[in-house]
Amino acid sequence: MIFLREVHRAFRVGDDEVQALRNVSLEVGPGEYVSVMGPSGSGKSTLLNIIGLLDRPTAGVYRLDEEDVTALTDFRAAQVRREKIGFVFQFFHLVPRLTAAENVELPLVLAGLPSAERATIVSGLLREFGIAHRARHRPDQLSGGERQRVAIARAMVMRPAAILADEPTGNLDQPTGREVLQLLEALNARGVALILVTHDPALGNRARRQIRMVDGEVHTDIGERPA
Repeated sequence: MIFLREVHRAFRVGDDEVQALRNVSLEVGPGEYVSVMGPSGSGKSTLLNIIGLLDRPTAGVYRLDEEDVTALTDFRAAQVRREKIGFVFQFFHLVPRLTAAENVELPLVLAGLPSAERATIVSGLLREFGIAHRARHRPDQLSGGERQRVAIARAMVMRPAAILADEPTGNLDQPTGREVLQLLEALNARGVALILVTHDPALGNRARRQIRMVDGEVHTDIGERPA
């Protein structure tokens, strides 16, 4: 499903070139549960951004579902991202002026689905994630856990094959974070691939496969691998 071969990512910082990723080769199969760990600046989020088509490699090859997505146009990258990948971030990234239901609905609007179909899908997801009673509330009227549930519902609204979660519990108290992680793991148990970036070994070790990044490189990769 996800295939990276010898991927590099470099950034210019003033007159210097910073190597955020170095020679990363990685394969993630359908339904895998993978954690990506490492210290700050190790390349975790850069790797996730490339997998999620939010960034492009400086060199190397990235294939998603057998399609070479290394150098897609912005339009095609947005289309593939919307159809195949869901995102969950530490700070939720909800649109402040939209209600919970409207935030979940937004990818469907961008995809051009009819309003009646959108309403059915959104109401079903809000019920599934236990936030139907908060459908008309804006993000500033929701708790942190409720906002993350809205973000997860939005991530799932297009029925993606993979969810990329970047520190999804980092802005939550411990009990709420545990509930959010269990919700993501339940989606993984239904066959959705889950790639979890975290600095917390206790969370990362829950994954069936653990990748540790150091200085932009894959330092260790242990656990279950794609067949």
